[in-house]
Amino acid sequence: MNSPVNISLIVSTYNWPEALHLSLLSIKRQVQLPLEVIIADDGSSEKTRTVIQKHLVDFPVPLRHIWQQDFGFRKCLILNKAIAETSGNYLVQVDGDTILNKYFIKDHQDLAEAGTFVRGTRAHIAVKEHSYIFRTETTDFNFLSKGIVNRFNALRLPALSFLLQKKSHDSHSVRGSNLAYWKQDYLLINGYNNDLQGWGHEDEELAARFVNNHLLKKTIKLKAVQFHLYHKPESREQETQHTEALERTRLEQLKTCANGYAQALNAIIQ
Repeated sequence: MNSPVNISLIVSTYNWPEALHLSLLSIKRQVQLPLEVIIADDGSSEKTRTVIQKHLVDFPVPLRHIWQQDFGFRKCLILNKAIAETSGNYLVQVDGDTILNKYFIKDHQDLAEAGTFVRGTRAHIAVKEHSYIFRTETTDFNFLSKGIVNRFNALRLPALSFLLQKKSHDSHSVRGSNLAYWKQDYLLINGYNNDLQGWGHEDEELAARFVNNHLLKKTIKLKAVQFHLYHKPESREQETQHTEALERTRLEQLKTCANGYAQALNAIIQ
């Protein structure tokens, strides 16, 4: 029997307060709320803090802002710090430039299963629609909405979702937005690898260690729908380092990392 599912929602962000505002609005409008929301902020300016402070006035669940100084792309470290603050036993990760379908949290609650982690997908919203969306604070999107890219990923058909669910010992094509796992499994592998800085394959490397610990990747469609506000890709200067670390994790069947969650937690305590 699975444990009761108490969801902590982790929202990663960096210097796009307009997008974060819409993301938080979409969380407030969930038909089933998470236990709490933790914002993992990799060094944003005061504008992001201001947005969060405004939401705190009427946010329906505890909302915490975990911030670190901007020393470049250190998403792994801030995620470890944010997860150290969670009280739920099940963690759902999204990016702060995604707008969540109103059933997003409910769907993830239904999808949670012992021995698995969940890899979801996302539709994209074309850049040409952003100004209108920001001005009108639109968060209600669907398969037919204007400007949607990857429309199939915008479909929510929960009664048919089981037909496209797949379970595999495979860590490929895992992204940190729309990713969910049990906290105990995250602690077992020592969380994200803090040595992986800059844009790269940190999520796949995390997933590879899940798989090396005999967890199954559950790939889902037609549930847990989210809409990504498309933007230019990050610099890929550090991608080679990430690729090498990922290949080593897979080749050597590494089950944990030497510089991860525990080390981030120790740094906080000290």
